[in-house]
Amino acid sequence: MSHESIKICVPPFGQGLEEVLLIHWAVEPGQEIRRGDAVVEVETAKATQEVVAERAGVIESLLAEPGAMLNVGDPLYLLQISETIDESEKP
Repeated sequence: MSHESIKICVPPFGQGLEEVLLIHWAVEPGQEIRRGDAVVEVETAKATQEVVAERAGVIESLLAEPGAMLNVGDPLYLLQISETIDESEKP
């Protein structure tokens, strides 16, 4: 079984919302997550929102600290994925 790490970035939240404030991590390095799990709470100009996992895997490292201002596309965390996890997520 091979493992690969991918960088997960700040997703777009809507037109004109290019910057977010990282409020709170809901995960820690080494934690296994599933698709749909809450990963981090951020605040936009309009609301506080959760960023949820789009893929299953293991959190390898967090790339930003609470209180950091981030732009859409900035790296949030590294996710270690495996072929086994990928196969289980296919429809």
